[in-house]
Amino acid sequence: MISKKRALIYSVILVIATVICTNIFQLALGNRVIISKDLYKTYSKYDKLLGLENVIEGEYYQEVSENDLIDGALKGLFEGLNDPYSQYYTADEFQTLKEQTSGSFVGIGVYIGVNSENDKITIISPIEGSPADKAGIKSGDIVVKVDGQSIDSKTVDEVIKHIKGKENTKVNLTVERNGKELSFDITRKTIVTKSVSSEVKDNNIGYLRITSFDENTYKEFKENLNDLQSKNIEGLVIDLRDNPGGLLDVCVDIADDLIGKGTIVYTKDNSGNKEYYKSDANEVDMPMAVLINGGSASASEILTAALVDNGKAIAIGETSFGKGLVQSVKGLKDGTGYKLTTAQYFTPNDDYINGKGIKPKIEEKDENEQLKSALEYIKQEIK
Repeated sequence: MISKKRALIYSVILVIATVICTNIFQLALGNRVIISKDLYKTYSKYDKLLGLENVIEGEYYQEVSENDLIDGALKGLFEGLNDPYSQYYTADEFQTLKEQTSGSFVGIGVYIGVNSENDKITIISPIEGSPADKAGIKSGDIVVKVDGQSIDSKTVDEVIKHIKGKENTKVNLTVERNGKELSFDITRKTIVTKSVSSEVKDNNIGYLRITSFDENTYKEFKENLNDLQSKNIEGLVIDLRDNPGGLLDVCVDIADDLIGKGTIVYTKDNSGNKEYYKSDANEVDMPMAVLINGGSASASEILTAALVDNGKAIAIGETSFGKGLVQSVKGLKDGTGYKLTTAQYFTPNDDYINGKGIKPKIEEKDENEQLKSALEYIKQEIK
């Protein structure tokens, strides 16, 4: 027999490790709990964890919160993967994560990721018009301190949590840019993101910018595309520069409307099982170009590759960020949750872009020249 406290911790570990547990025999007997012999053998390896918890509770110089210790242990379980994209979330943290895809949150308005080349926390992109954008934060800035505290890539979600806060309060970001450290005091505001905008360029070329892939993006995309088509455009430029990605299903829906019958993307899990995302025959039948840069990541790269590999568009700009990993996000009954990298994704042409990105057909570093090049390409294709 083992103590009720130890059985509780075993059960917590079991729930997180397997999410759903079945066929587990537990019997309460006074202050003791009887569990199956097999279950005890499986989880006795956590005796060290429990022993150290007892040491902390007995000898630490301040009062200890058992819930904080359990949360810390669960976070450590995911940190042991050494994967910056996998994370256990407390209830508050998980609520923040959900806000990030809802289109509204309080913060400074930046998308943050870990650069696979240098393993540093990097600004993928500031949200246009956000406090961070107005303060001068730029894509590619390496975050080195938050409110004077040094950070590292293993604490990316803690960094995001710290950057967020109550509206009208300030946070200080120290970033590295071109070998120099710059300091920014930024006031947090409610950020309501509009992820799609559009206009007509040069009389007959549609310009459609997508800044993220969140819950409202597909609806906004349809509205903007329909508006452009009603104005009789003959070509389309899709701007994904500084778009850090977002929801895979939203990206797939957009690609499905654009490319016609074909493969959008496929994923492969740790057993080698492949899942293909296909599009139907409906398409936008006109010349297209897609703009990308180092801030174009994840779902942006999926959409870019779908367009390019299916022969619907060419990519123009700079090599994209290079994130070819798929995360699953799950909520648990107590309001906590986790994000776990569960698969790799591959482009229709079987390319695995993680760590290397997508190289554009026309390379151009100047932002204004990128758009000019796209418009020139479309004009030539219309003739």
